[in-house]
Amino acid sequence: MTILDGTVRHDYIVTDIITDKAIMRRLEALGINSGSRLQMMNQKKNGTVIVKVRGTRWAIGRDIAGGIQVVPAEQMDKEKGDTHEND
Repeated sequence: MTILDGTVRHDYIVTDIITDKAIMRRLEALGINSGSRLQMMNQKKNGTVIVKVRGTRWAIGRDIAGGIQVVPAEQMDKEKGDTHEND
């Protein structure tokens, strides 16, 4: 699933990013890369997604958000036996 398919106020773990190298480098600079934990804060009608990563909120356009593959954090936590919850 992509972050576009996510639910507001839920946590996700990034599993893959499918985009060009320049955008991938920019996302990595923002702290969004494979393994990152993020929270979906809001989704606008135009597809823009607001996510919170490491305490900072970022707006991500629909095209880029469509390339951010995620799984629900609770699914990953259960697989790893982790009980961590995002603030």
